[in-house]
Amino acid sequence: MIDRRRFIGIGTLTAGAGLLAGRQVSVLAAADKGAAGPTPGATVQTTAGRVRGTLDHGVQCFKGIPYGASTAGEHRFMPPVKPVKWSGVRDAFELGPRSPQLVSSFRGAVIPEFEPMDRGEPMSEDCLRLNVWTASVGSGHKRPVMVWLHGGGFTSGSGGFICYDGLQLARKHDVVAITVNHRLSALGYLYLEGLGGERYAGSGNLGNLDIIAALEWVRDNVSAFGGDPGNVTIFGQSGGGGKVSSLMAMPAAKGLFHRAIVQSGADVKGISRDAASRTAAAYLAKLNLKPEQVDELRKLSFEQLMAATAPGAPGSGPPLNFGPVVDGHALPSDPFDPAAPELSASVPLLIGSVETEVTFFARQSLDPIDADTLHKSVGQSLRNVSATQIDSLIAAYRAGRPGASNTDLYLIIASDVFRAGVLTETERKAAQGKAPVYSYYFTWRTPVRDGKLRTPHAIEIPFVFDNVDAAKSFTGSGEDRYLLATRMSSAWAAFARTGNPACPELPSWPAFDASRRATMVFNTSCQVVNDPHGEEQRLLRSVLSA
Repeated sequence: MIDRRRFIGIGTLTAGAGLLAGRQVSVLAAADKGAAGPTPGATVQTTAGRVRGTLDHGVQCFKGIPYGASTAGEHRFMPPVKPVKWSGVRDAFELGPRSPQLVSSFRGAVIPEFEPMDRGEPMSEDCLRLNVWTASVGSGHKRPVMVWLHGGGFTSGSGGFICYDGLQLARKHDVVAITVNHRLSALGYLYLEGLGGERYAGSGNLGNLDIIAALEWVRDNVSAFGGDPGNVTIFGQSGGGGKVSSLMAMPAAKGLFHRAIVQSGADVKGISRDAASRTAAAYLAKLNLKPEQVDELRKLSFEQLMAATAPGAPGSGPPLNFGPVVDGHALPSDPFDPAAPELSASVPLLIGSVETEVTFFARQSLDPIDADTLHKSVGQSLRNVSATQIDSLIAAYRAGRPGASNTDLYLIIASDVFRAGVLTETERKAAQGKAPVYSYYFTWRTPVRDGKLRTPHAIEIPFVFDNVDAAKSFTGSGEDRYLLATRMSSAWAAFARTGNPACPELPSWPAFDASRRATMVFNTSCQVVNDPHGEEQRLLRSVLSA
């Protein structure tokens, strides 16, 4: 069954228990050797000390800036604290380390066309770092700030992926682009409060609390980088979209951001305390620890902690589920259930998904199938659904998409299981009626692998960041990419600037409401469609909720 939380939790779909490793080459070392690339740039004063960046194509770039202290030692499983101040000037030339994690699911579990996006930075518990791109520094500017929260569920990834590079957003759209690393997996979302008591308050949401600390850094420092702390947008894809959704319901995040963008991710319901405590107990058992031995976790290496998050052998129990926990204080309630969060009622939302999300995964069936295989595949995707219901679903999707192949129908139905959460958040935010919500649906098909990948999960990211040339392995090299990248990046920047994605590059884009359900469909030709494929979507959601 395609579980939405497992779908965005792609870090749980790992090939083994090994750990990521990687190397970085100093950009200035490359420049010293005569290679074309960045040169030394501006120096900026932050609350912790001065940082010096690089200048790349007219954009000031600052990488690996600490926004919090190391989370190792006494700080493990504790809320983030301010970074240690430094004297002199700190070079911000290279990406900082990523949070400890298992071998990334981008290494073998997802399509190889996306793997080159992962730079594989080294890991460390000193991972609370962020990266900033801006056209120029100084408090005399008031640029909108766009803070990107990376995908990989709540267990893997980093803000350093090639397709997340903010240079083009800063250069072409005059925004300050920021990407963030934060704690992941057991270090970021292991709920220990139920076992270890008040000392571990907040432990089930540390990754999100890290992001809040990064947003506080933005509030206190971004004006020195040319940004407007009163106009901050948080945006993210997949697990990053789930992080945006949950932050909208966290009291400590209120007022730190003013717009939100959710791409192919949702967090309608958080993890309950009971479920999170069961996960914690199961995790401790894998380390041969008893529930009362919570404190022993602080004595182990992060390699040991990460190895214990690996999926067990078949029949050894359910996989460990890490993500935001409804703990009653850091996250008081389910983010979007039964309604959109009142805490962020005034925050405009841009939200959507792509057509064949599931083709992102390496072992997905992409070749032609017959009608019997279609029926069987849909049944395997949904489970506990009768043959009659499967027949009705297939008939509805076939009527709504005349000419679609059996494979297309299966992939779209399977992807729409995930899309259901996105639509729920869209509808509930619109029903709240206190800020506009804008809906999109991305249907452009990548030509790589002879077009078989169709519109995979994450395919819109290079277009949003206008990084399609850096992502040729994923997007191909067609000329049609450039106009679509201009349109999407312009709309995202416009939304960050004003709370409305209207821009000259696109037709009029009305806000979503329950009656019209206006949705911008992004493809080679972009157009607003009212309630695209709504009938089959509603049928599917009624089956899922039965």
